[in-house]
Amino acid sequence: MMKSVAVIAATLASASAFAPAQIGQSSTQLNAFESEIGAQAPLGFFDPLGLLDDADQERFDRLRYVEIKHGRIAMLAFLGQIATRTGHFLGGDIDYAGHAFSSYPSGLAALFGPDAIPENGLAQIIAFIGVLEFSVVDNEWNEGWEPEFPGDLRNGLGVASWDRFSDEWKARKRGIELNNGRAAMMGILGLMVHEKLGTDMPIIGQL
Repeated sequence: MMKSVAVIAATLASASAFAPAQIGQSSTQLNAFESEIGAQAPLGFFDPLGLLDDADQERFDRLRYVEIKHGRIAMLAFLGQIATRTGHFLGGDIDYAGHAFSSYPSGLAALFGPDAIPENGLAQIIAFIGVLEFSVVDNEWNEGWEPEFPGDLRNGLGVASWDRFSDEWKARKRGIELNNGRAAMMGILGLMVHEKLGTDMPIIGQL
């Protein structure tokens, strides 16, 4: 029963992701952000949940930053799934007891399954993520640095190498990153759903 509910929920979520945008939105709301990077064919400006209803530029930039960050995390997560499920692990041991990295399962099972890493290991992972979130992945450790766009975490580094390209090239690359992040978010969600349903991962298994 639970498996059926999960499958139905995943199907509805996938269907809603490609549903037409709400017609009830005013043209003013559409015109405000329809030219932003990421509003691309075939969907164009796409906000089925109305998150940008009556939103200003500050709220849009905040949501765009969150979208980019989640997309980057999802891309790393998806690549991590591919690497470990094809037998590629870090060398050496994960602890002083002699447990190798390869001795733990992939995916959610590595964190919450019967063969999951020890609680102390999970606590270290969470602490490391906290350090990244609050002291590394921001724009405040380099005074005077102003990001060029939401998600610009260069902090003044690599400015010349980026600025030498045209605005059209930059916009194209940012759009590619957005689309890849969106695809990765759907991809890692699909892998987690399949794992919880107990099914195989045929695409990854054949790599």
